[in-house]
Amino acid sequence: MSALPEVTGREEFDALVVRTSYGDEQAWRDITEALAQPWGDGLFEACVHLVDDPVWSGATADEVVTALSDDEELPVVFLADRASMDGDHHPLLAVTTLTREECVDEEDYEQLVRFGREFRTTPAGVHDVHANLSTGNIGFEEFAESAGEDPEGIYRSV
Repeated sequence: MSALPEVTGREEFDALVVRTSYGDEQAWRDITEALAQPWGDGLFEACVHLVDDPVWSGATADEVVTALSDDEELPVVFLADRASMDGDHHPLLAVTTLTREECVDEEDYEQLVRFGREFRTTPAGVHDVHANLSTGNIGFEEFAESAGEDPEGIYRSV
C-alpha cells in the first residue's frame, strides 16, 4: 500500500475513527449515527473526527498507526474495518498508538500491551475509551482486559 495521507482538522479531544472498509454503506451510516450520540448518560457531546476516504481502504492497523505517528496527542485510533461493518454491534477496532519507543521502558510497554495492542469496542464505547485515555484516567490495558472478559471480546461502555 502506498503512503497514507496525513489526517488534518482533528481537534485535540476528538476521537479519531478511520474507515478502512467500503463494502457496506448502510453499516457505515449505522456506525456514524451511533458515534454521533451523546455519551456518559447523555451528559457529553460526541466529539469524533471521521476519516472517510477510500485511499484508506484495506489499510491495516499498523499502517494506520504509522500514518498517524506525528500526532502526539492521539492515544488511540478506532478503525471501522470489515469486522466492524459485518458485526452485529459494529464493533470498531481500538488500537493504541503508543509504540515501544514512546514508553518509558520495556516493562512499561509490556504492561501497556499485556492484553494486546488492540481490542474491539461498540461505537458507544469509543467516547469512553478515548476520553479516559486522553486524560490518563484509565490505561489502555484496562479497556483491553475488559474487552477480553466479554463473551464476544467487545468493550461495552457502561
